[in-house]
Amino acid sequence: MAPWRPPLLVALLWGWLLASSSSSPSTVAPPQDLQITDPGLLGSLDVEWKPPPHAQTLQECTVKYKLEYHSTGDREWKVIFTRKLKLRVGFDLSRTAEVRLQTLLKGRCTGDVEVQSDWIYATFQIPPQGKLESEIQNFKCIYHDWEYLKCTWQPGLLTPRGAHYGLYYWYEGLEQTTQCAQYIQEHGLNLGCVLHNLSRAEYRDLHICVNGSAAAAQLRPLYSTLRLHNLAQPSAPEQLQLSLSAAQELRAAWSPPGGRVPPHCLEYEVQVAEDAAAWAFVSTQMETAVTISRANQSHVSCVRVRGRTNIFCADQGFWSEWTQDCFSVPRKEDKQLFILIPVILSLSISLIIFMLIGQCKKRSPAGKPLHTSVGF
Repeated sequence: MAPWRPPLLVALLWGWLLASSSSSPSTVAPPQDLQITDPGLLGSLDVEWKPPPHAQTLQECTVKYKLEYHSTGDREWKVIFTRKLKLRVGFDLSRTAEVRLQTLLKGRCTGDVEVQSDWIYATFQIPPQGKLESEIQNFKCIYHDWEYLKCTWQPGLLTPRGAHYGLYYWYEGLEQTTQCAQYIQEHGLNLGCVLHNLSRAEYRDLHICVNGSAAAAQLRPLYSTLRLHNLAQPSAPEQLQLSLSAAQELRAAWSPPGGRVPPHCLEYEVQVAEDAAAWAFVSTQMETAVTISRANQSHVSCVRVRGRTNIFCADQGFWSEWTQDCFSVPRKEDKQLFILIPVILSLSISLIIFMLIGQCKKRSPAGKPLHTSVGF
C-alpha cells in the first residue's frame, strides 16, 4: 500500500502559517529624538518625539506610545497612552523633570499580542538661581468658597531688605502667564495674593511662580502646581436648628453654606457635648440633618457642625469653621421646683404679714385703739 500523503491544500495552509508566524515582529524599535522644551508657562513643559524607524511599514498594526513622567522625588510616575507625537505636561520646575517613553505595537502583524519597545529617557532642569535659603517660606493657598484663591508666604531666611516679590500664574486657557493684581502687603512687602475668577482653572493644573528681586542678591523662585478643588474651604454651615422629638431624641438640621460651593460636593462632621462634657464625635455624612440619642436624658445638649469638600469632588480639602447651637431640656425636678416656688413665696409673704400685725398689737396699750383723735 502506498504511504498516505496530506492533501495539497493542507500543506499549502501549513506553509502559510509558518511564513506568517516567522514574519510577525517580535520586537519594535523605541521612538526617536525625545526632547523636553520650556514654553515659559511656569512648569507646563512640551514633550515631543519622532516615531520609530520604519513605523510606516508596520501595516495592519496600531502604533501607540506610553509616556511616564514625574519630578525627581515623587514616588509615582504619571502615565499617558497616546498616538500623538507631542504632549504638554506639568512639572515642578524647582526639581528635575524626568520622562521615559516606549513604543507599543499591536494588531494583526503581531498576532494581536502587544509588543513593547525599550525605554528612552530625557530630563529637563532650569538653571538654579540664588541660594536655596533665599526662597520664600510657608507658602500656602486656600480656595475660599470656590470663589477666590488666597495665597500667603513669608520671606526666605536670606532675603535682604528691600526685596520685592511677585506672583505669576498660568493654566490651560490663558494665552500667557499673568501677574497677580491684588497683593497682600505687610510694611510695604508683598506677602500674599488674592486671585479671582478662577472657575476655568478648576480641575486643571494651576501653575504658580513666586519670584523675588533685590539689589543685593538673586532670590530663588518658588514653583508650585495647584489643584483648586483640593484646596477648597467652604464657609460654615448655616441655619443650624435643634429640636426634641417625641422619643426624646435630639434632632439637628442645617443648610449648606452660600457661595459657589456645589451642595453635592460637601460632607459634614457632627459633634455633640452634653451637660458641659467634652465634644464627642457623632458622624461624618453628606445629609444636612441627623438624629442624636441623648445620654442619660441630659439637661443641656450642644451640637456643632462643619463642612468640607467630599471625596466625590476632591482628593482632600480644608474644614470650615464650626456652626454651634445648644438646646436646653427642663428636668422633672426643675418642673416640680417651678410649681413649688410660687407656693413658697405666697406662704412666706403671708407669714411676714402676720408677724408684722402681731408686733404692732404688742406695742399698743391694752384696750385702747392704735390711733387717738385730737380734740379742739
